[in-house]
Amino acid sequence: MSRTVADDAPFGANSPFFRIIKEGLEGLVDGEDYFDLLAEDVVFEYVISVPGYPRRVEGRQNIVDLYSGYGDYMALSSADNLRVHRDREASVVVLEYEVHGTSVQTGRPYDNRFVSVVTVRDLKVTHWRDYLDPVAVFDAAGWPQGRS
Repeated sequence: MSRTVADDAPFGANSPFFRIIKEGLEGLVDGEDYFDLLAEDVVFEYVISVPGYPRRVEGRQNIVDLYSGYGDYMALSSADNLRVHRDREASVVVLEYEVHGTSVQTGRPYDNRFVSVVTVRDLKVTHWRDYLDPVAVFDAAGWPQGRS
């Protein structure tokens, strides 16, 4: 297996995520690593997320910057249960998957489920809409102050 930018620090904590996404988009996108799959002007929307996380990010470099700090919070060990739903006419792929790891700050287990709605044009991801379970994040990283 060749080494890519997405495997290197500060992105190593994301490796299981990167692998499952590449698997889900196989044959639809072109690129060696996760970030290569993204169009330069890609738009990410985080519809269901956690407080403090951006709701919208535009541009590949801004996604690179956003994901570069992920390893400070979560260390992923695996990703699984991939389900892929494709609408070839609309160039949309719905990915359902799970990630597993540990909160770096608390040491608690992290198990989250995602639904990502991905639009592909010209072999690149042009739009990404993400849904996650915020309770899984809070259970691992700690609940906001005033909550148990």
